[in-house]
Amino acid sequence: MPQMKSRWRWDIFCAVVDNFGDIGVTWRLARQLVTEHSLQVRLWVDDLRAFERLCPEIDTHAAQQWQEGVEVRQWPADWLPTDAADVVIAAFACQLPSGYMDAMAAREKPPLWLNLDYLSAEDWVIGCHGLPSVKYKSVQKYFFFPGFQKGTGGLLRESGLLERRRQFQQSPEAQRKFLQGLGIDRAQGAQLISLFAYENTGLASWLEVMAADSIPTHLLVPEGRILGDVERWLGIDGLAAGAVHVRDALTVQVLPFVRQEQYDHLLWCCDFNAVRGEDSFVRAQWAGRPLLWHIYRQDEDIHLDKLEAFLTLYTKGLSAPAREAISGLWRAWNAGHDMSGHWLTTRKHWPELQKHAEAWCLEQALQADLAAALVQFYLNQTGNEEPQ
Repeated sequence: MPQMKSRWRWDIFCAVVDNFGDIGVTWRLARQLVTEHSLQVRLWVDDLRAFERLCPEIDTHAAQQWQEGVEVRQWPADWLPTDAADVVIAAFACQLPSGYMDAMAAREKPPLWLNLDYLSAEDWVIGCHGLPSVKYKSVQKYFFFPGFQKGTGGLLRESGLLERRRQFQQSPEAQRKFLQGLGIDRAQGAQLISLFAYENTGLASWLEVMAADSIPTHLLVPEGRILGDVERWLGIDGLAAGAVHVRDALTVQVLPFVRQEQYDHLLWCCDFNAVRGEDSFVRAQWAGRPLLWHIYRQDEDIHLDKLEAFLTLYTKGLSAPAREAISGLWRAWNAGHDMSGHWLTTRKHWPELQKHAEAWCLEQALQADLAAALVQFYLNQTGNEEPQ
C-alpha cells in the first residue's frame, strides 16, 4: 500500500445518533488514517459529550482540538465557511452542511465524496459497493460498504492487532494485571463473560440458567442500557460501576465505561462476549472468542435480515448441531425470548465454537482492512495523482 502524503486532507463527518457505534467507528478510522497512512484528518462531530465517553481527554466545549493526531472539530448548527478536503466521508449517510457541499463544488478539482455505510453481510452489498450515488453539482458521491466478503470494504483492523491480541491471550499474567486494574478478581475455574447490550427481556432467563449452572460464571457488565434489566433480575436499584453481586454460581460485576483500547483487552480476556451495534461487534470478532450479537433494532424488523445474513456466513464450516445451537441462541436473544435452553445447547458445542471463532477471525484478516481499502479506493479514483 503506497503511503499517502501528509498534505492530503480527509474530512470525516459523524452525526451521533443515540449510541456509541457511529462515533466509535469514525474515531477508530480517523486515528488509523493518521497513524498508518500519514493523512491529515478532521473529524467533525455534532455531540462531543458522547465522544467524551470514548476519549476522556476531549474538551466538550472546544470548537477545535487535536486528539492523538486527529483534528477534532465541533460540527456547529450554524456552519461557518470551511475549505473542503480532498476526501470527504459522510459516515452512516449523515447529511453534510449545505455550506460545506458548496465548498466541495467550488474546488478546482472535486473531492472524493464517500458515504461510509452501515456494516452488513447481505449479498446486495457486494453489488453496490463502490458504485456512484447522487451528484451535487460537479461532485459525485460513492457508496462504500464495510463487509465480510471479497468485493466489500472489509472491517476496521489496525496494523498488528491480531498479533497483540495473541500475545495478550497467551500471557495469563498480562490478563491478570489488566483485570485487576478494573477491580476484577476472577474466581478459580469461573468462565468470564462480557455483556454489552441494549435492553433485552430475554436477559433474566439467561442469568437464571447461569446462576443454576455447575460451572461458575463471572459476568462483566460495562455501564450501559442493559443495566436496568440486570437490576430487575437482582431486585435492586442504582447499579453503578464497581458493584458486585453473587447469586449461586453467577457473579455479576458492573464495570465503568472504558476507552476503546481497554475494551479490546476486556474482550480478549473473556471466554464469551455479548456485544451490540457495530463497533463492539467487529471488535468481538477480532477477539477470536465465541460471541453473541445484539443487533440494533430497525423499523419493520429489517435488522433481522442483516442478522440472518451474517449467521449464514458466520456458521459455515460448523457441524449442523453447533450451527443450530449458536443460531438459535442469537435468534432468541434478538427476539427477547427465553435463553435457557439455547444456552445449555450452545455449551454442549463449546470446543467447536471456540475453534470456529478463531478460524473466522483469521479468515476475515485475509481481507484488506477498511482504512487501507478507503485509501486504495481514493488512489484508484484519482489515478494515483496528487490532489490540487
